[in-house]
Amino acid sequence: MTDTTIREPREEELDRLVDIWLKCSLISHHFIDAHYWQEQKDAMRGLYLPLSENYVAEVEERIVGFVSMMGDYMAALFIEPEYQRRKIGRSLLQYVKQNREAIHLKVYAKNGDAVNFYKQNGFHISGTGRDEATGEEELFMEWRKKD
Repeated sequence: MTDTTIREPREEELDRLVDIWLKCSLISHHFIDAHYWQEQKDAMRGLYLPLSENYVAEVEERIVGFVSMMGDYMAALFIEPEYQRRKIGRSLLQYVKQNREAIHLKVYAKNGDAVNFYKQNGFHISGTGRDEATGEEELFMEWRKKD
């Protein structure tokens, strides 16, 4: 396991989070036109990140990933591709699970790696839907703390 520090980001680091989000979105959501993701950059930086409770994962003083929560809704969990499969995503997930009874999220059905990651970390599929913006099928996933 990589030695990872988890902390809240500073305002001047939000651009780094947007960079990670865009890079990962282009790779993991390759089935959606890249132009769509480019158009979302300003909203991510100016709206979604400021409205969320964000935590970054830092390795050797470099931000390599982040998670964004809106209450019990996980709006984002992205890890730099070269740092994936090092348990960093799992560490961020465990961090946000600590103070919650439940977490729910949406993930594109075609993003099999993410679906499998969430299943391996205690989430189950609770429903399906269609993302209005992209037309892609989404899975609704949920985790609940065990008594």
